[in-house]
This record gives sequence, C-alpha cells and structure tokens, in this order.
Amino acid sequence: MIEDGIVRGMSGKRRIALVFTGDEWFEGYETVLQHLKKKRVSAGFFLTGRLYRNPAAHDLIRRARKSGHYLGPHSDMHLLYNDWARRDSLLVTHDSMQRDLQQNIMAMRALGVDHRRKLFIPPYEWWDRTVSGWCRELGWQVISFTPGTFTNADYTTPDMGTAYRSSDTLLQRLLRKESSEGLNGAILLIHIGTDPHRTDKLYERLPALILALKDRGYRFVRIDRMIRY
Repeated sequence: MIEDGIVRGMSGKRRIALVFTGDEWFEGYETVLQHLKKKRVSAGFFLTGRLYRNPAAHDLIRRARKSGHYLGPHSDMHLLYNDWARRDSLLVTHDSMQRDLQQNIMAMRALGVDHRRKLFIPPYEWWDRTVSGWCRELGWQVISFTPGTFTNADYTTPDMGTAYRSSDTLLQRLLRKESSEGLNGAILLIHIGTDPHRTDKLYERLPALILALKDRGYRFVRIDRMIRY
C-alpha cells in the first residue's frame, strides 16, 4: 500500500494485471483493444469523465465493456489533487475532490458502466491518505501501478530531455526488474494515448510485452480479480 492506495495484488502467484488510463488523448484505444483480443487478455481501463462523455470514444468504450474489460474512473477533469513537491499538501477540498470523482462516475453510468468492486486510479497517479479516505467515503478504493515497473513513463516526450524514456528502454527496465525481483501481483500501467510529440507509442509494443511475460510464466488477470481490499 502507498498512502492507503493498493499498488500490488496478491504476490503469491505469478499473476499480472494490465491497466490503461486515458483522458484527452486516446488514439491508441483501438490498437490496444485489438492487441488484447488477439492475446486473450482482460485489462482495466480507467478513463476521465470528459473521455466518457466524448462521443468519439463511445463505441470504443462499449466494445471494451462487451469484451469483458474492467472500466473505471480516473477523475472527471484530470485534476491534480496533491502538490508534487509536498504530497500531503492538498490542492483540492473534500467537496471539490468528491465532486470531481462523482461527476466521473455519473459519466460512466450514463454509458451503463458500474461495478460491485469499485476501483479508482487518481489523476496523475498522485494522491495521499486524505484523498484515499475521501474516496472510501464514496465506496471507492484507490489503486495505482506497482512502483518500479516503469511502463507508466510512456507519456514522456523527447523535448523532456533526460526525463524521456523510449519504449525500448521501458520494456528493458521492466524485464530487468522481473529478472531481479519478480513481478508477482504487479499492476502495469500504460496510457491509451499520449502527446502527439511522442511518436514511439508503448501501446504498439503490447504484444511483445505480453508474450515476454507469458514466456516467463505469468498469467494476466483482470485488475478486480487480482487485488483484495
């Protein structure tokens, strides 16, 4: 757990969960759905309210739901809840944070999406214990990616200089971590869309990622079937 958010599933078995987040950019959604279908992998999609409301995404969202993927919230307007430098410094109030999540949920339910197990990936994957508690008041459990898995850095762009991470680098680091520490129960996060300045899209390498980890004995499971809370 980090700040009362779940960042890893049950570690006793060689299982991995794939989760995808999306907001204003979702150009890879179709590609991701096709790759998952071919590899017979169920994943989790955590989308903002404005993406759920975007008519251009409705068919993709319905197809993801029909294919058995988990669909969850990622905040309504992708607000930053906590200061980057001081994690316990809130940038939202109790009411504004809960309203942001509730509006996201309303947008989901308008498309017929609802779950018994209610999981929420905060915007920017950044929160603190206070935010986790506010989510629990509404019946939602904060989750996020497993630290050190690196795939979440697929949003970086070449103009970021040394902060940029190519898809090759991300895959190599993930596999090195698997070799040294294992990935039992790991939650891997990939974005379904990135800034156009990033042309090297990690989601296009999804088949290679899945195959490499399956070859190492891992089974991919849907996020809500891997974690306990």
